[in-house]
Amino acid sequence: MIEVLAKLGRGPVFLAGEVLECVITFTNPLSASSTSASSEMLAWASAQIHCQFHASENRVALPPSDGSKHDVQAENETVFVPNRGERGQCILSTPPKILFCDLRLDPGESKSYSYCETLPVDGPPSFRGQSVKYVYKLTVGCQRVNSPIKLLRVPFRVLVLHGLKDYQFPQDEAVAPSNPFLEEEEGLKKDSRLADLATELLMVATSRRSLHLYNISNTRGKVGTFCIFKTVYKIGEDVIGTFNFSEGDIPCLQFSVSLQTEESIQEEFQRRRGQPVSFTVHARHQESCLHTAQSSFSLPIPLSSTPGFTTNIVSLKWRLHFEFVTSGESAGTCLVRGSQSEAVTWTGVEQMEVDTFSWDLPIKVLPTNPILASYVSQFSSTNSITI
Repeated sequence: MIEVLAKLGRGPVFLAGEVLECVITFTNPLSASSTSASSEMLAWASAQIHCQFHASENRVALPPSDGSKHDVQAENETVFVPNRGERGQCILSTPPKILFCDLRLDPGESKSYSYCETLPVDGPPSFRGQSVKYVYKLTVGCQRVNSPIKLLRVPFRVLVLHGLKDYQFPQDEAVAPSNPFLEEEEGLKKDSRLADLATELLMVATSRRSLHLYNISNTRGKVGTFCIFKTVYKIGEDVIGTFNFSEGDIPCLQFSVSLQTEESIQEEFQRRRGQPVSFTVHARHQESCLHTAQSSFSLPIPLSSTPGFTTNIVSLKWRLHFEFVTSGESAGTCLVRGSQSEAVTWTGVEQMEVDTFSWDLPIKVLPTNPILASYVSQFSSTNSITI
């Protein structure tokens, strides 16, 4: 029996273009209850990253794919196919890397191997929507002699930040004398610079503030004004807005604000022409505001959510969805006198004519620092199997 343990040192969330590093340890455990222990032998082990795509058959019409070659390989249990048994299509994969050949482990012995690979910048982000899914996994395959291949899958999350792909690092940083034995350290140094650059680009994009004022009105007149100071956010930030109903002509009885994502399939891949868009609510604020001059809301963008993106099949956009309930009467008739005695009690009316209307405000949501997103990730940094 051999235990295989794969550990992502920095966490399970990465930016596209970063270097993923995973330490894979093979152990021949020494059991205290066993009277005799023997050496274990593995023929080989290999690792590869792939992105698996799955689409809902009721919503997405995909063109037929030529997967005959992969099907023939999948029937052979001695061929390393990282996505063997996975649903959907493998749309992206890195070249496989051999970790070792002919590994012999004595009882109680362990050996570790480091796997490093740059995540492609032209791939989609990790996403689990109502119509499509993009899932990234690192698959470690190992085989005993005359035995089928065993697969250890390590799922992780990928965030895509546009602009990193076109950035060129200063050439003077590569002029210094290089040591061929320090190639890995130089790669990690560049990876660190990439993360710092991403943090800087995100800070510049989301720190710009300017006053955005919107008049809220219906067919009968003005209800109030809405104020927001920016429309570009990172996941993990709060969307804050304020209302001013003091200048409105129409009384507002209630309002609600929902933070939503809009998942739409590109027209050529729609199962039915004009099929509806899928909406997902991530946060919601509702408030009764009769006789309220000013009000505000704060909606957190979950760190586990997916920033906006577009591929050839699906598009994900963010928006604020507003719903207003206004009175069909003037503000002075919204209260009735409940008693004729000296102590006057005012109570609300039992019935009232109301009007409802909605409004959508698009916003832009970008990724955040992958280390911060790792704290709330559903994926584990450590995965293991026994073969």
